[in-house]
This record gives sequence, C-alpha cells and structure tokens, in this order.
Amino acid sequence: MVFGILLCLALGLVATWMGSLQHVIGAPLIGMFLGMLLMNLAGQKLLDRVKEGVAFSSKVILRLGIILCGGTLSFATIVGAGSGALPYILLSIGFAFLTACLVGKYLFSVSANTRIMMAGGTSICGGTAIATLSAVLDADEDETGYAMTAIFLFDILATLIWPYVAMGMGFSPEQFSILAGIAINDVASVTAAGATYDSLMGAAAYTVDGVTGGDLAVVVKLTRVVMLVFVALGVMIWNLRRQRKESEGTQTDTSGNAKKVLKAFPVFILGFLALALVNTLVDFSTVAVARTTVAALLKVAYKFLITTALVGVGCKISLKSLFTKGIRPVLLGGCTWGVVAIVTFSYVTLFM
Repeated sequence: MVFGILLCLALGLVATWMGSLQHVIGAPLIGMFLGMLLMNLAGQKLLDRVKEGVAFSSKVILRLGIILCGGTLSFATIVGAGSGALPYILLSIGFAFLTACLVGKYLFSVSANTRIMMAGGTSICGGTAIATLSAVLDADEDETGYAMTAIFLFDILATLIWPYVAMGMGFSPEQFSILAGIAINDVASVTAAGATYDSLMGAAAYTVDGVTGGDLAVVVKLTRVVMLVFVALGVMIWNLRRQRKESEGTQTDTSGNAKKVLKAFPVFILGFLALALVNTLVDFSTVAVARTTVAALLKVAYKFLITTALVGVGCKISLKSLFTKGIRPVLLGGCTWGVVAIVTFSYVTLFM
C-alpha cells in the first residue's frame, strides 16, 4: 500500500508542476492522465504491487481533499449554491432514470440491474453510486463491470469538453457550476474540470463573493452525492417488490438492506460542511500562518490532494476494458449521459 500511495503522491507533484506551466489543463486532469498512462504501459507485476495504495488514494485521499475544500468556502455559499441547484439536480435524475430504463429495455435489451446502475451512476456520483446500487440490487460482477466501464468512458469525455465549452460560450461561473456539477459523473472529475475552467478563465472564473466557478461546481456535485441515499432507498424498495414477485410467496432474505442504504451516506460531506462552518465563524483568510493565511494553505493542500486522488483514479482505468466490457451497456451509458448533458446544457443556456 505504501508504495502505491507514494507513487500517486509523486505523480501528483509532477501533475501540479505541469499544471503550473500552463493555463489550459488543470493539474487534477493531468494527474488522471499520468495515472492512466502509467498503468496502461506498465506490467501486471507493478499493477499488483500498487493496487492497494491506488485504491487508498482514489478514495481516502480524495475525501480528505474534499473536506479541506470546505475550509475555503463559507457556509452561506454552500447552502445557497446547493439549494439553488437542487431543482436542476432532481430534473437530471428523473431524465437519467427515464432514459436508462426505457432505452436500455426496449432498444439495447440490457438487464434491469444494469439499467438502474447506469442511471444512478450518471445522475448521482459515478462509480460510488454504481457500487452502492450494486450492493442493494445484489448485481453480479459482469453487470457492475459493464456499468462501471460506460461511466468511466463518458466521464472522461465530459471532463475534457465542458470547461472548453463553458469558455467558448462565455458562461458565468454560476452557469459553469451547474453544467459541470450535474453533467459530469464523478466528484474527482468535477474537481478536475473545475480546475481546468478556473485556469482557462483566470480572473473571470471568480464570482462577486470571491469564489471560483470550479469551487461552486464541487458544491453542486456534493449536493448530488447526498441524493444517493434517497435513490438507494428507492431502489431498495423496488428491488424488494421485485424479489417478492419472483419468489411467488416464498420468504426472501431482506436482512441487511437498511444497512446498505445507511452505508451509502457520504460521511465525508459532514466534514466538508463542518470545516466550512468553522471558516464562516473564524474566516481563515484573516488567520496568518508562515507569511500566508490558513485559507491559502487549505487551497493549495486540497488541490494537491485532489490531484493525487485523480492519479489513483487514472491508475484504475484500463483503456482495453473500456471497449471490451460489452458494447450495448456502453451505448446505453452514452445515451443516458447524452440526455443528461443536453438537458443540463439547455437550461443553463436558456434559463440562467
């Protein structure tokens, strides 16, 4: 594990340095590509050696980075951005499930479990939602693998295109936050896209409150993540009814379902909110530490941790598996992602 973590940290430093040399691609996105490049060129022996450290980096270090991000925002900003984005988030969830369930059933004929995991992954939080819903549904490994593959593929695409689309369209930071926070699947990918947007826009990326569009996008994304608890609860109820119909009166084992739903709650968000609350009361930008401020240190630290986490995410993406896990689930993932992207882009351009 230690070797894998050190490898991610080292590549995170390289990505941070490369990101500082230009203002086109943010350091987190560079980190993800460095991880992908290394893992797809390295041998199986290296992959096995760093597996545990990579998993730690992509999960634990990512969550620690998000918690530190809370220290750079005020509680009022988080509540305002999150509540303002909630109607759009609920709309996107509805469109994702409607598209995945109908198109997946009648056009691509994929399993019900795959359809639901695809919808949850696209509308909530990528791989985390898929893993949670997989446990609730008792999905098999193939179904989970298909959904994961499609989510990763279109998540990379969304991370690459939306910052440049926002710049080309002249979107405000608030518009970009809704677009990236809803139309990109994974928390880390939203952060990467936000860093790229902030680099591209420079001073124009800041709101009147001094918060960047990239930071607002993370807030919108975390609001989506909270919705996983409610979606998992709904899927659990649906699955129990399905099991009853299939068993035709025989008793089924439903123990543990409630625990699976409770486990879906993203506890790290509480840390994010707590640090934001402390920042609201204390104002870290006024607390001096070693010729700088606590707010400045937190900003550097959280961006580096996110970059390191993205290296870990990249290390888990096999380019070969992206195209060998089944073409129909991948096509379904593209349709679901496309509908959410079109809907999000439409109300950003028409109603904001």
